[in-house]
Amino acid sequence: MHRRLLAVLVPLAVLLVAALGLPLSVTVAEREMQETYVDRLNDVGRFASLAETALSAGRTEALHQELAHYHELYGIPAALIDPSGTVLLGPTAAYQRAARAEPALPRIVTAALAGTRSEPSGAWAPWDDSALVVAEPVGRDSEVVGAVVTISDLSKTRYRILVRWAQLAGIGLLPLIALVAVAWPVSAWVLRPVRELDAASSRISQGDLTIRADAEAGPVELRRLAESFNTMMDAVENAAQRQRDFVSDASHQLRNPLTSLRLAVESLQPHLRGDGEQMYDVAVEEAKAMQRMLNSLQASARMDSIRTASPVELDAVLATRVERWRALTATAGLTLTVDVPAGLRPLEPPGGLGSVLDELISNALRLSGAQVVEVSARVDPPGVVTIAVRDDGQGLDEPERAQALRRFWRSPRHQNVSGTGLGLAICADLVGAAGGELRLEDGLARADGSSGHGLAAVITLPVDPH
Repeated sequence: MHRRLLAVLVPLAVLLVAALGLPLSVTVAEREMQETYVDRLNDVGRFASLAETALSAGRTEALHQELAHYHELYGIPAALIDPSGTVLLGPTAAYQRAARAEPALPRIVTAALAGTRSEPSGAWAPWDDSALVVAEPVGRDSEVVGAVVTISDLSKTRYRILVRWAQLAGIGLLPLIALVAVAWPVSAWVLRPVRELDAASSRISQGDLTIRADAEAGPVELRRLAESFNTMMDAVENAAQRQRDFVSDASHQLRNPLTSLRLAVESLQPHLRGDGEQMYDVAVEEAKAMQRMLNSLQASARMDSIRTASPVELDAVLATRVERWRALTATAGLTLTVDVPAGLRPLEPPGGLGSVLDELISNALRLSGAQVVEVSARVDPPGVVTIAVRDDGQGLDEPERAQALRRFWRSPRHQNVSGTGLGLAICADLVGAAGGELRLEDGLARADGSSGHGLAAVITLPVDPH
């Protein structure tokens, strides 16, 4: 998370450094170019003063030698030209060679011969390869008799500009490095309570209501948030515990009166005749149904108190149950097929994956009217184990499937079949507590040849991350 925070802060710091550094870089480059221009301007000014004296006295040998020596020493062609552009003094070949590569030279020389001093070149960028042309008129106003011209290679000047830019870039990197060095631990300290809250929320979504956030670390605002989060979780856990306690206590307290009532009803059997015997049978069945309901409520309360998912070998779960399932299906006249690859290791729902599969097999035996029950498993999509219990029985239509995972719901076709309507709902809650899902789909094609399919109870569970 603090990486994302740095991804926001660092670009802003880079923009700030660039906003300050780019104008400064331009200023540095222009200053270097200005210094070079002033040096060349001083040189041509001196040569122009000497040329004016030499031409008036008719002694040009000393000036010619000085221009040649200047070229040898600095590598800069310097020449005295007449108004027609002909080189009078200086290294003629070097000057003409350099002049051919400078398209701006005729304009600058023309301005100098007209008595105007040349302006500095604006081509200061390091990637520009043009030379600096500086021209100084010899004479004044209408008495201009020529011009001194220098053509300077700016490679050294541009190299100095690059060096200065590199220095500025290095100086600009220092605050960025300091920002990252300081922001990394600071952002980690600030965001650590947020990460812990996120982890706690993830654990709570898996059903662990005992998790609490650290309210002693981080900024004051996040500590207050953690305290509020812990207070909320205390209230939620207390409410859930009270609910479980109520269901468990109510089931337990009703068990004894219900047993006494059933014994009292059964004791009336010898005294009943005619319709009384029929009503007696109804009363006993209702008492048994209420007892099964209380047993389911107690089981639900116990299961709800177990909220931790753990990895399990699916092979080991099936090894303890498949033979018993085969015996039960054979007794009921059904065929059981098991198609589960080896090595699957999903997270087990609280209360055990075997208990969930037992309930699904029991529903298929009691309620479906099927001839074939199939248990299969596969990894689909990656990271998720899908376990399906399919049958070719009566199945449920879409509206019934939407209701079947609700507590106490029973299909109208199954009202006379023993059951409480809690099994699927409890299984769905337990699978959800492990981060998975229980859903109902079309099962196998019906065995009686009629159109439609049976029912499939499909469980998806995360694969053990380790």
